[in-house]
Amino acid sequence: MIEIKVPTVGESITEVTLIKWLKPNGAYVQRDEVIAELESEKATFELNAEQAGVLTTKAGEGDTLKIGDIVAAIDETAAAPAGNSTVEVKSEPVIIFEEPVALVKAAGKGIIEIKVPVVGESITEVTLVKWLKKEGDLVQLDEVICELESEKATFELNAEIAGQLSLVAKEGEVLKIGAVLAKINSDVPVPVAVSSKQEAVSSAKPAPANTPVTAIPNDLKASPVAAAIIADKKLDPKSVTATGSGGKIMKSDVLDALNNPGRRPGAELFTRNEKREKMSNLRKTVSRRLVEAKNTTAMLTTFNEVDMGPIMAIRSKYKDKFKEIHGVNLGFMSFFTKAVCYGLQDWPAVNAYIDGDSIIYHDYCDISIAVSAPKGLVVPVIRNAESLSMAGIEKKVAELAGKARDNKLSMEEMQGGTFTITNGGVFGSLMSTPIINIPQSAILGMHKIQERPMAVNGQVVIKQMMYLALSYDHRIIDGRESVSFLVRVKELLETPELLLFGKDPVKTLLEV
Repeated sequence: MIEIKVPTVGESITEVTLIKWLKPNGAYVQRDEVIAELESEKATFELNAEQAGVLTTKAGEGDTLKIGDIVAAIDETAAAPAGNSTVEVKSEPVIIFEEPVALVKAAGKGIIEIKVPVVGESITEVTLVKWLKKEGDLVQLDEVICELESEKATFELNAEIAGQLSLVAKEGEVLKIGAVLAKINSDVPVPVAVSSKQEAVSSAKPAPANTPVTAIPNDLKASPVAAAIIADKKLDPKSVTATGSGGKIMKSDVLDALNNPGRRPGAELFTRNEKREKMSNLRKTVSRRLVEAKNTTAMLTTFNEVDMGPIMAIRSKYKDKFKEIHGVNLGFMSFFTKAVCYGLQDWPAVNAYIDGDSIIYHDYCDISIAVSAPKGLVVPVIRNAESLSMAGIEKKVAELAGKARDNKLSMEEMQGGTFTITNGGVFGSLMSTPIINIPQSAILGMHKIQERPMAVNGQVVIKQMMYLALSYDHRIIDGRESVSFLVRVKELLETPELLLFGKDPVKTLLEV
């Protein structure tokens, strides 16, 4: 009997949640077959069978499991049922949803010009990143037709009316606000589906005999998701470099092959190839602001370290109840944001900035959180974070991070901010000196949680430690203020019940 345990999925990750069993208890599974989906606080991933045999599930869906906990067991001595002795990964039959369509009456407003919209104060031009529709396509009202990029964000542009699209601008072109991007002939009728998605599914028919289907070799070793993508994208399996155990192709391998066509890891060794790429407006703005921060501030960095054990204990014990009540995970960011807000109220200079010959102080805490988005670094803002509950902060963080990943952040959500928190620990950084997000005067850097031997009352104790870094503008913040602020943050994080306010910290945690 082989035990299937929760694997190590990343530094600082101590537990996962069993989302879904993909194979039922008692099923016969093949080696490397996906049997379950697990979710950590950072990602969702698949769990594979280590041997062929009969599966016995040990954990239930929704259970929170520690790294190393037993998820299932496999009886590798059990005989395979008839017809199931070999591993085969086959593509599913292609199904075409044939929906009846009807031509709606044309809008009849002639040719409408689609112009670059106003996207924020001080923004005078944008770059046309990508057309999502082709010349001559019929588009619906509000259908996304292209992606634009300003110096602060990437956003989508929608069709203002239904009709036939005519492209005016080209991909990569820099356009002024108000410039014409495209034209739509609204006198052309546009077909729309008259049946619902559910009706379309019920009326699904097999593809005609001449529908091209990519054949997947029976001996292909790939996860079900990877095999499905290979079939759907008509990808040659030989162009995919497998990173799974035993040469198995995983989902990430297929996505990497699609994103980097023609490149195979290792094949580019010993070459002298070069590639020139035009810097995006967003990257140019980030570069300019970082250099400006270094050149215009008297920037210093002070360090400290915090024992993360108390916070990790609270999260481990109460995060399930917290999520049940509030619908969001209890992460680290709410603790850090709360601690920072209290520290800023104690040391207001850290929450201020210089404007000419004046210092502007804020009686509120607008906390910027640095997020690595597909197009580069963005810093959305949590407004009045000092007035939000732990759950309120977590909901706002999840909302902003999701928008950043999808390039959906608005100008308003990225403007302002009185203090910034950045977390290099998610990438494995042990220590760094973050650069101030001007015009702010300070930024807090979080780092990787790492077990280290610490001296406690004359005894060596292993603790979960994190280095903290506070970069600050010495023109406005003195050494006493910067160090005292960071010590205050450290004290609050190491006694997290102080962040919760109330006679019963646990009860308060669940009620905030």
